[in-house]
Amino acid sequence: MKDDIHPNYRDVVFQDVTSDFKILTRSTMASKETVKWEDGNEYPLVKIEISSASHPFYTGKHKVIDTSGRIDKFQKRFGKPAAAAAAE
Repeated sequence: MKDDIHPNYRDVVFQDVTSDFKILTRSTMASKETVKWEDGNEYPLVKIEISSASHPFYTGKHKVIDTSGRIDKFQKRFGKPAAAAAAE
Protein backbone atom coordinates (compact mmCIF):
# COMPACT_ATOMS: atom_id res chain seq x y z
CA MET A 1 0.00 0.00 0.00
CA LYS A 2 1.14 3.51 -0.73
CA ASP A 3 1.86 5.86 2.14
CA ASP A 4 -0.04 9.13 2.68
CA ILE A 5 -2.91 8.47 0.27
CA HIS A 6 -5.63 7.65 2.80
CA PRO A 7 -7.53 10.37 4.71
CA ASN A 8 -7.07 10.74 8.45
CA TYR A 9 -9.88 8.73 10.11
CA ARG A 10 -10.40 10.09 13.62
CA ASP A 11 -12.94 10.97 16.30
CA VAL A 12 -15.08 13.99 15.36
CA VAL A 13 -18.01 15.75 17.04
CA PHE A 14 -20.96 16.63 14.78
CA GLN A 15 -23.22 19.42 16.06
CA ASP A 16 -26.68 20.18 14.71
CA VAL A 17 -26.85 23.99 14.82
CA THR A 18 -30.66 24.10 14.82
CA SER A 19 -31.22 21.84 17.83
CA ASP A 20 -27.80 21.95 19.56
CA PHE A 21 -27.62 18.14 19.35
CA LYS A 22 -24.07 16.76 19.42
CA ILE A 23 -22.73 13.29 18.66
CA LEU A 24 -19.20 11.91 18.87
CA THR A 25 -18.36 9.55 16.03
CA ARG A 26 -15.50 8.79 13.65
CA SER A 27 -15.05 10.55 10.33
CA THR A 28 -12.50 11.78 7.82
CA MET A 29 -13.97 15.31 7.76
CA ALA A 30 -11.59 18.09 8.71
CA SER A 31 -12.43 21.15 10.77
CA LYS A 32 -10.56 24.12 12.22
CA GLU A 33 -12.95 24.33 15.18
CA THR A 34 -12.62 22.12 18.25
CA VAL A 35 -14.90 21.35 21.16
CA LYS A 36 -14.32 19.84 24.58
CA TRP A 37 -16.34 16.63 24.91
CA GLU A 38 -17.81 15.04 28.06
CA ASP A 39 -14.72 12.86 28.54
CA GLY A 40 -12.49 15.96 28.85
CA ASN A 41 -10.76 15.55 25.47
CA GLU A 42 -10.91 18.04 22.61
CA TYR A 43 -12.20 16.88 19.24
CA PRO A 44 -12.69 18.58 15.87
CA LEU A 45 -16.18 20.11 15.57
CA VAL A 46 -18.20 19.84 12.36
CA LYS A 47 -21.41 21.89 12.27
CA ILE A 48 -24.32 20.50 10.28
CA GLU A 49 -27.68 21.98 9.30
CA ILE A 50 -29.90 18.97 9.99
CA SER A 51 -29.68 15.71 11.93
CA SER A 52 -32.04 13.12 13.38
CA ALA A 53 -32.79 15.57 16.21
CA SER A 54 -34.19 18.19 13.83
CA HIS A 55 -35.29 16.31 10.70
CA PRO A 56 -39.09 16.27 10.32
CA PHE A 57 -39.16 12.56 9.45
CA TYR A 58 -37.56 11.59 12.77
CA THR A 59 -39.24 14.21 14.97
CA GLY A 60 -42.76 13.66 13.61
CA LYS A 61 -43.24 17.38 12.95
CA HIS A 62 -43.51 17.19 9.18
CA LYS A 63 -45.27 20.21 7.70
CA VAL A 64 -46.58 20.62 4.19
CA ILE A 65 -45.80 24.11 2.95
CA ASP A 66 -48.28 25.17 0.29
CA THR A 67 -46.79 27.97 -1.76
CA SER A 68 -49.17 29.77 -4.09
CA GLY A 69 -51.96 27.20 -3.66
CA ARG A 70 -50.26 24.33 -5.49
CA ILE A 71 -52.13 21.69 -3.48
CA ASP A 72 -55.51 23.33 -4.23
CA LYS A 73 -54.68 23.54 -7.93
CA PHE A 74 -53.73 19.86 -7.94
CA GLN A 75 -56.94 18.88 -6.13
CA LYS A 76 -59.02 20.86 -8.63
CA ARG A 77 -57.35 19.23 -11.62
CA PHE A 78 -56.88 15.64 -10.45
CA GLY A 79 -58.79 15.26 -7.20
CA LYS A 80 -62.31 13.96 -6.67
CA PRO A 81 -65.05 15.62 -8.70
CA ALA A 82 -66.95 18.32 -6.78
CA ALA A 83 -70.20 16.29 -6.71
CA ALA A 84 -68.47 13.24 -5.21
CA ALA A 85 -66.66 15.35 -2.63
CA ALA A 86 -69.92 17.10 -1.58
CA ALA A 87 -71.73 13.76 -1.15
CA GLU A 88 -69.26 12.52 1.48
